Amino acid sequence: MYLTREEERIYDGEMGWAYQVSMRILVKLGELYGASRLIPIESAHISGVSYKTVGDAAIEFLRALSESNGRVKVRATINPSGVDQDRILSNILPSDLVNRQMEIVRLYEEIGATLTLTCTPYYIETPKSGAHISWAESSAVIYANSIIGSWTNREGGPSALASALIGKTPDYGLHRPENRQPSVLVKVEAKLNSEADYGALGLYLGRILGEKIPLIQGLPGAGETDLKQMGAAMATSGMVPMFHIDRIGRSAGGIEKITVDERDIIKTRLDLSTSSGRPDLVFIGCPHCSPNEIRLVSELIRGRRVRSDVRLWICTSNFIREKMREHARIIESAGGRVMCGTCAVVTWLKNLGVETIMTNSAKTAYYARLLDGVGVIFAPISECINVACQ
Repeated sequence: MYLTREEERIYDGEMGWAYQVSMRILVKLGELYGASRLIPIESAHISGVSYKTVGDAAIEFLRALSESNGRVKVRATINPSGVDQDRILSNILPSDLVNRQMEIVRLYEEIGATLTLTCTPYYIETPKSGAHISWAESSAVIYANSIIGSWTNREGGPSALASALIGKTPDYGLHRPENRQPSVLVKVEAKLNSEADYGALGLYLGRILGEKIPLIQGLPGAGETDLKQMGAAMATSGMVPMFHIDRIGRSAGGIEKITVDERDIIKTRLDLSTSSGRPDLVFIGCPHCSPNEIRLVSELIRGRRVRSDVRLWICTSNFIREKMREHARIIESAGGRVMCGTCAVVTWLKNLGVETIMTNSAKTAYYARLLDGVGVIFAPISECINVACQ
């Protein structure tokens, strides 16, 4: 892989260990996937923030970067942590978990990352269409490629972090226009009535597509929230990095064709629900809520009260909560919590006394059972609020 003279100096350690190890990660990745060079990026988004998922190894690596004077070269945002920014969960979770989690966040701040603590950084600052970025967090990657039109591979936490420190990424994969074309046509014949149905569609497609990029027909009424839920779920059960939507029914000859019918959606939804009892926690906000979702929840909850035996979490970034302050106040006046900096996927549900979670997110429904072993009820947002409220 070709390196400029400056890149060679970084690779050889002349700029310090933090940049050397970052450059070597990027070069190794580029060589593995046949990249010929590094290209500049506009931003990086880093996963691997929750202590639940990364453990002590992340603390040691981040500390070494900081002590070697490593600082990010481009705007770098970070994923949610296991503790909310208001420290509500800190009073419930074991202190050793909280302390280690806060150390991770502190170290990211030391190296210059912006403490967005959200999986939807595009609601805070949207990258340009066509801009090269280096994003981890599968739901953000598929959103950026498919809805915004930015160009990013599905990075892991270490490679996105390395890109943030160098300001570049290897030129391969979805940074190349020839690799962004659809290879399978998906015809959706099922009627989709809610964002939960779109999430079920995404989970179903992720399982059968693997890494293939689909061109999807049959979604004429899909809105931003629907596509966000579909993409997040598609990237959860598979490795799909982007999708194309065809709203006009153009022909797509020469590629594989798949049809999705009503039975596929119904079966996927039924498989996601593992409990029929009353939930301990009703959770909205995976991926983190947009302003429109916060507005919708406030409208659904206005004039009602959250039941005393159920917790209601609406998770978003602090930026969105401040932007939607009046709507957040309505939710919290009713007994709900607008939580920032965390979500049910990356915190410790069992430690919080949660045995059954109800959610409109197919991604959360998938991971809550797998990672936390809790019961799941999967339903549209309107049904979630009805169950949570009196």
